[in-house]
Amino acid sequence: MAALAGCDSDSGSGDKTDIVIGADLASGSAMDAAYARALQLRVEQVNASGALGDKRLVLRIQDNRSDTTSSLRNISTLADDPKVAAIVTGGCNECVVGAAKTINDKRVPTIALAAADEVSSPVESRRWVFKLGPNANDSAAALVSELVRTKTKSVALLYSDDLYGRGGRARMAKQLTAAGIDITNQLPVKPTATDVTQTVGTLTDSRPDALIVWTGPDQATLAATSAKVAQYKGRIYFDAEAAGDLFLPQEAAAATNDTTMVFTQILAIDDVIATTPAKAARKQWFRDYTSRYGSYSGVASFGADAVSLIADAVTQAGGDRRRIRDILETTQTDGLSGPIRLTPDNHSGLMPQALALLVARSGRWRLLS
Repeated sequence: MAALAGCDSDSGSGDKTDIVIGADLASGSAMDAAYARALQLRVEQVNASGALGDKRLVLRIQDNRSDTTSSLRNISTLADDPKVAAIVTGGCNECVVGAAKTINDKRVPTIALAAADEVSSPVESRRWVFKLGPNANDSAAALVSELVRTKTKSVALLYSDDLYGRGGRARMAKQLTAAGIDITNQLPVKPTATDVTQTVGTLTDSRPDALIVWTGPDQATLAATSAKVAQYKGRIYFDAEAAGDLFLPQEAAAATNDTTMVFTQILAIDDVIATTPAKAARKQWFRDYTSRYGSYSGVASFGADAVSLIADAVTQAGGDRRRIRDILETTQTDGLSGPIRLTPDNHSGLMPQALALLVARSGRWRLLS
């Protein structure tokens, strides 16, 4: 995350015109560190391809320290610079939601990589904000469909007490009820909590057939470990927000074995056969990222897709923000994350078809067959 010093990368442009992509990320966030790496690598790849002709992308990263006030200041500063054609924001839901009015007022196209529905809706007040990443409703639908398939009768739900977690809990509860699956208990956990033993114990005491975990990756592995300590014998399911690195922490490998997670196929890309150009591109991106950084983070493809969407718009519109926004709003592409469709009525582009069910086996993720 050295780029978070606030300087521009790839700034020696020669005879080319610099088109700046601003990024508002948190230096202390593992997720945002992965975003920073993905953004940097993809910017370099786009520039090396020559697709932009006489233009050249420059990445400018500002550190918000996961603080909404700092984030708002960063976004405002980036938006005030006419060289900045678009902004990418990281995993902080509250940051981008809090800055939505400023983004709209300053008319700077922004692609948010945060997960909460409120990031991109209601569209009427998010005209300049677009979202890449799994939608809570789609994740819930995929999980409930699997629960129905496995004839699950009851579940307990652990969710993070933030915008995304609360939204996910509501959507899971609605779809579980519609499917006739009982909720034995549902409890929140603070996003910063480092011990979830008691909460998980209370949930497993209700003897559900399955435990649904709707938290970030660290807490998800903690929940699985705590469930094992509590001698819970039921199945464990993770929402897409739990996706982290390709390999699960060694100390949690046994506890997470056979855990099912809904996410894109990228974390199990070795199981994917490159039968289409899009699948071949995903396998190549996985190899490029892993070669550069030594391992792979599941969320990296969202950052890469954000750069690709902006780059495609820049080829047509240059640095014209209004035209970039209009192009983004009608984007249809098969991205590294999966199919992406943005419309004037839907600014959250990742399609449900991008999601798959993965299963943890021997400390890494595989496609659920």
